[in-house]
Amino acid sequence: MSIAPLALDSLDLARWQFGITTVYHFILVPLTIGLSPLVALMETMWRRTGNEQWLVATKFFGKILLINFALGVATGIVQEFQFGMNWSEYSRFVGNIFGAPLAFEALLAFFMESTFLGLWIFGWDRLSPRLHNLCMWAVAAGTNFSAFFILAANSWMQHPVGTVINPVTGRAELDGVSGFLEVLSNPILWTTIAHVVASSLLVAGAVIVGVSVWWMTKAVRAEQETEARELWGRLTRFGAVTMVLAGLATAGTGHFQGHLVVEEQPAKMAAAEGLCHTESGAPFTVAAFGDCDKGMTRFISVPGVYSFMATNDPSAEVMGLAEAREMYAQRYGTTDARGNEVDYAPNVMVTFWSFRLMIGLGMASLGVGVLALWLTRGGRLISDPRLGKAALWSMWLPFIGISFGWIFTEMGRQPWVIVPNLADPVSQVYMLTADGVSTVVPSSTVLASMVIFTLLYAALGVVWFMLLRRYIREGVRTRAATKEPPVEDGQEPDASTPALSFAY
Repeated sequence: MSIAPLALDSLDLARWQFGITTVYHFILVPLTIGLSPLVALMETMWRRTGNEQWLVATKFFGKILLINFALGVATGIVQEFQFGMNWSEYSRFVGNIFGAPLAFEALLAFFMESTFLGLWIFGWDRLSPRLHNLCMWAVAAGTNFSAFFILAANSWMQHPVGTVINPVTGRAELDGVSGFLEVLSNPILWTTIAHVVASSLLVAGAVIVGVSVWWMTKAVRAEQETEARELWGRLTRFGAVTMVLAGLATAGTGHFQGHLVVEEQPAKMAAAEGLCHTESGAPFTVAAFGDCDKGMTRFISVPGVYSFMATNDPSAEVMGLAEAREMYAQRYGTTDARGNEVDYAPNVMVTFWSFRLMIGLGMASLGVGVLALWLTRGGRLISDPRLGKAALWSMWLPFIGISFGWIFTEMGRQPWVIVPNLADPVSQVYMLTADGVSTVVPSSTVLASMVIFTLLYAALGVVWFMLLRRYIREGVRTRAATKEPPVEDGQEPDASTPALSFAY
């Protein structure tokens, strides 16, 4: 096989570029979504209890939130440019629908979160504690509104609703105000936003637990038990409770989301389970290799589990990949706009393994939260430095898990960029990925921009990691650590609350 034509194919390059920039960007997004309400909650706990340890925690993890937010904005801008360049045919066809929720995200959600974040940063000692705390709650609301509108656009691509085809222009357009409301009430959207928010809280909880356990072990070894118990022990349990609750919510919302995917995108879920033909009581296979055309080698299949995951009925019949292919071919033809033959099956191994890695890493993250609660039960402290290092490494598990989740979501819907609404068999609102790529942007331009942006994002990733590493390692300074002068006779000693190693 010749490598050169493949390397210079505009469609493949555009898909690679969008995939690379999306995964880079989405590593940052869930931490912002999940950490903003937790920082707001920490500040609320400080206001309600008067415990200064919550204030220290608010400022410490607020700094991590600011770093992550800034890098997230920098990496997210490029995403929208690609719609007008590499994917201009897609934008021409659906710009009327796709642009509406993105406009709301930019004009409402982003400005809301950035404005109130600025007030929160510069409002210390200038705003009342209550008003200052409300600013961070507004930031948390803004980040979640932002996620909602972006996912509204993505969910429409997964299941188009509220849309009509303009017979003059041949473009998809919103069916008035009612059409926009349908986009915002899309059932795929509501299960997706619940799943994303829950998994984002899991990510944020993992970061809090990882950092807190690491610092707890250091504080114990430095004989600073007050700091270890009152600050890091408290935050470890706070993060662990978040991880457990968010992990359970992630599993629950994912289960209901899977029901809709089975109905709306049967080929995706059939590929995710390696189900080549329609079966009753379909099994869940732990591991498999190969594909349906050349044969699959399976390891450990549990009968009925996939049928239960898909329908809540372990004996139910679920559609296989061969039948899904045939259904799509009958409804939408066997060739694309360029006359090329279309295979309606996604890459089975990519879909199969990304689905399992998503689930496996999510369950492992939930297990970390449970373990942290067990190790700190009854006010116990974690002192083993090996556990501190393991906690730091474990906080990456949900980051990787959600990345595989998006790979599953986007790769599994191929070859569609807009998946047809199967409930409306006469609808013309669908588009193959091959038909959405620009016809005028040369492959050399796509290749050059892909290389440049990949290197740029890699550099930004290094900056993000180094900044987080720097401020996490600095942590907070206790009286012993800063070597403050001893208290003179007749003076009242200050509280032993740790002070921040940075200031706003």
